[in-house]
Amino acid sequence: MVSMKTPTLLTARLSLRPLRLEDAPAIQRHFANWNVIQHIGGNVPWPYPADGAETFLREDALPRVSKGDAHFWAICLTETPNDLIGVIEFRLVTKVDDHRGFWLAEPYWGRGLMTEAVEAVNRFTFEDLGVDSFLEENAANNTASRRLKEKSGGQFLRYRECRYPSGETRSEVWKLTRDGWLAQRVRP
Repeated sequence: MVSMKTPTLLTARLSLRPLRLEDAPAIQRHFANWNVIQHIGGNVPWPYPADGAETFLREDALPRVSKGDAHFWAICLTETPNDLIGVIEFRLVTKVDDHRGFWLAEPYWGRGLMTEAVEAVNRFTFEDLGVDSFLEENAANNTASRRLKEKSGGQFLRYRECRYPSGETRSEVWKLTRDGWLAQRVRP
């Protein structure tokens, strides 16, 4: 796997640019929403604290990027490339074999934007980083995230125990391979 600086990735409707500390207000505004947080793994507190986004950036995301352990992108519409509407990350170093995570602000759901963002990150991961496969997870009750993994060519592997703010206690573990990703891209 090649280590490199997080690049800006462009799609038809999105600009995925490196996450920065100045994104804290937008993250706070969009992420502090039960409908977004309920399916996020890890130790995301609810209610989300007033300084949650800044703390996340200063103490978690940006230090991991600086160490070369992860890539974080601000998901922005191309016409407003400074206005974050979501976040997507690819973890090069993980504790539980979960390499990719993402969220999108609720007003932007149902438009295929996350599918576009995931495809851009998959392309970067397989083509630029040289990754052959990676694992990803979602709350077992998060059907939208499951569908995204299926559309990307992912293969369901197993369930594992994980606590989510929604009360869900199981994660679905998926594997995405370069071959599986390429196969879904050439389907008619």
